[in-house]
Amino acid sequence: MSELNVQKSRRNLLLVIAVFVVPIVLAKFALEQQWFNYGVTNKGQLEEQPLHVSSLGLNIDEFDKKWLMIYRLPTSCDKLCLQQMMSVNNTFIALGKETPRVTPITISGAALDESQQQQLTAKQWMSLSDNEQFQQQVEAAQLLIIDPLGNVVMRHTAPVQTELLPPFGKAVLSDMKKLLKYSKIG
Repeated sequence: MSELNVQKSRRNLLLVIAVFVVPIVLAKFALEQQWFNYGVTNKGQLEEQPLHVSSLGLNIDEFDKKWLMIYRLPTSCDKLCLQQMMSVNNTFIALGKETPRVTPITISGAALDESQQQQLTAKQWMSLSDNEQFQQQVEAAQLLIIDPLGNVVMRHTAPVQTELLPPFGKAVLSDMKKLLKYSKIG
């Protein structure tokens, strides 16, 4: 074999090896350097630390193993508060056939007036009073999504601007639909 053929064969071998090795090295480098965003599809804030409903001062037994949407009302429920409640309620209604799997709950430190209470009852909402444990761990105007086993899965904070309420509702709806789709419990 001539020297030229040997060089050509070595070059071809190196090219074949490079075709397989270079993509692997580039992929490893891209992962280590975080060149791209990981596939995050949730809109709310996932709970990183385990948090159970009992540590919030709530009794899970009375909710019949359903998913819970717990919305903590601000201390005084003004026009914005009512709009936030309406946005959360519209999200609950938009769940469609999945609504029997979810129980919407409001938690309030201040007593609601009679018309607000009637609106909540007419819309299938449960209303609970606030407690100190809950106040310490959940901010006002925050929505918690809790699985049927009583674990807090996700948090959403309601916006303070009226024009941001529709995207907020869509974000909660998106997360709830995904959770209900992949969950076989509740």
